[in-house]
Amino acid sequence: MDIIVTGIDGAMGQLLAKAIASQDDMQVIAGVTPTGADGAYLKPSDYTGPADMVIDFSHHLGTKPLMDYCVERSLPVVVCTTGQTDEEMEYIAEAAKSIPVFKSGNMSVGVAIVAKVAKEIAAKFGDCDIEIVETHHNRKVDAPSGTALMLADAVREARPELHYNLGRSGDCKRQPDEIGINSVRMGNIVGIHEVMFGTNTQTISIKHQAHDRALFADGAVAAARFLAGKPAGLYNMDDLLAD
Repeated sequence: MDIIVTGIDGAMGQLLAKAIASQDDMQVIAGVTPTGADGAYLKPSDYTGPADMVIDFSHHLGTKPLMDYCVERSLPVVVCTTGQTDEEMEYIAEAAKSIPVFKSGNMSVGVAIVAKVAKEIAAKFGDCDIEIVETHHNRKVDAPSGTALMLADAVREARPELHYNLGRSGDCKRQPDEIGINSVRMGNIVGIHEVMFGTNTQTISIKHQAHDRALFADGAVAAARFLAGKPAGLYNMDDLLAD
């Protein structure tokens, strides 16, 4: 499988390239980065050679040109970048009408399992308070993290009446119809996500901690294998787990 990697000069792009190189049937056919580092292309449209798949670990501001490129070339794409605006998510949804697109707020299979369990707990305890705390390294630019929103979205599938309260502060008594989402940035933490469910008599907490960013690269490779040969549509980790 010939793969184009966008954002190849970033920390995750480099880990992804290494993960792909370890596969017997995959290779990075082209890299893309605005810096042009190590001979990479400046933008996706600069590469017109053969390819089977695009894996994106770049920046959400490049969403539209990336989707346009993949649709024009009928290339499946795994979108690992987070922080998309509503408009950028619409670009992704529109592209998925023509090509297979895999989009996840987190490329960890473990996080996908946590999201599934969180949804089940929310359904069983319909009157509980729900809080999400996510912790990342001090260089992360988006808050809350895509993973925190992915977990909150999973909870809201079971309880659609809930809304998000981001970074509670001041005089703001907790409301029964909210999911609190709190972001912590410090040091070199890869990623910790905890979802807490509290009633008057008990607390349930589920937690995922990433020890090495390589797990996200491994998840991207798994997503690429899953996406190969799929019809047009928007896919996520739930689909991969069910495959």
